[in-house]
Amino acid sequence: MGDFSGLQLNSRGLFRSLSMGVRLIVVCGLALLMAIPAFFVSGLVDDRTRRAADVVKEISNHVGGPQTFLGPTLAIPYRIPAQSPADSAKHGTYLVFPAQASASLRTTTEERHRSLFRVPVFQADLKLDANFDLSGVPAAAPQGAELDWSRAEIVVGVSEARGALADATLTTDAKTVTLVPAEIAENITFGGDQNRQVKLSLFGAKAGDMIKPDTQFHATSTLRFSGAERISVLAYGKTTHLTAQGDWRNPGFDGEIPPVNRNLSNQGFTAEWSVPFIARGVRAEGPSDSITGLDTTALGMSFIEVADPYQSVNRSLKYVLLFLGLVFLSYFIFEATTGERVHPAQYILVGVAQIIFYLLLLSFAERIGFDYGFMLAGAATVILLSVNAGWIFSSRLQGARALVIFTLLYTLIYLLLTLKDNALLVGAIASFLAVAAAMYFTRRIDWYSSLPVTGHGRTGQADGSS
Repeated sequence: MGDFSGLQLNSRGLFRSLSMGVRLIVVCGLALLMAIPAFFVSGLVDDRTRRAADVVKEISNHVGGPQTFLGPTLAIPYRIPAQSPADSAKHGTYLVFPAQASASLRTTTEERHRSLFRVPVFQADLKLDANFDLSGVPAAAPQGAELDWSRAEIVVGVSEARGALADATLTTDAKTVTLVPAEIAENITFGGDQNRQVKLSLFGAKAGDMIKPDTQFHATSTLRFSGAERISVLAYGKTTHLTAQGDWRNPGFDGEIPPVNRNLSNQGFTAEWSVPFIARGVRAEGPSDSITGLDTTALGMSFIEVADPYQSVNRSLKYVLLFLGLVFLSYFIFEATTGERVHPAQYILVGVAQIIFYLLLLSFAERIGFDYGFMLAGAATVILLSVNAGWIFSSRLQGARALVIFTLLYTLIYLLLTLKDNALLVGAIASFLAVAAAMYFTRRIDWYSSLPVTGHGRTGQADGSS
């Protein structure tokens, strides 16, 4: 028993007798060691992120999911006779896009809740106008193709028909009819890239009685659909104009063709697209299996939560080593300038408090948003670390200094998360200034000595002790 007690005393004396330089190295090693638990917190954030994505997918599937629409397009079946008795005739669909397309889109949104997760879903009313000019059609038909004008249909397309809230109608110069599944083809796929293909279900109306070569006519389709996440309209005319408005305050215009005008307000958004034929980059007519590039002309917006708490918490975790390093460095400077010793176990407790900060931040951010969550979690952690500094150094003054320093530190981290584009610059400058401050406050320390040496000699207890 006496040998064990002596070993404890020798170990304690060994650590207390370490030079300040070695103690700093130990503190840096502890900071690196405490960064390991942050990976487990990151895994928890990833798990919650996947859970949120699953909820979005589940609710989205119930209301129709992301929706993509194709406005009125003329579809004419064709046949290529067999060239020899051994061959068989080939059949296909010849598409003719309108010369001018004008569409309007109006959306209303609501948030569906599932536990802590929220998903914006929309109801959309679309009016898709098309002016056709069949002069010169067909100009890109396969050699020997015979177009069957009597079976021609005017078709519209939608990516997920389950989202229909009302029957789709088509109004032409002659009459108004209800669209039904197209007879020529049930669906059509655009896009050469397998990962970006757009598959649309087609609905149409017979048009053989009014459509003849070299004629002109007008058609308007009215649709009402529900969906979630994203809505878009393909540039279905040689020239296409789209106006959109809705009550969602934070839409994401993330298509390859941005709007020419957009306006965001607390009441919602308005946006306008204008796509000339040269920018559309898609043939005005041709066999359906040869039409490429239409998938890249989607005009629309995403309904997103700008303040994604999981993305924000993940970004804050990237600064965990900077967090730990600056807090540990602050405690070391307090230790070096007061003469009080901080045990490695106390450094570990400080690191644990900062790891728990991220757990508090995640749990608060899910409920009240990242900004307020950071405020509450940060305030609680700063107060705890400051009170702990007062306990360790037996000084209210050191506790007050710690409160100021840690408040500035957490404010800095919050600014780094909000600055985005300038975060690297500000973070680098702040880190440089922190190291410069550490050099200044430790300039009189004899790093080979186990006790600090200042301009006033040895410091036993800090000023302002309680």
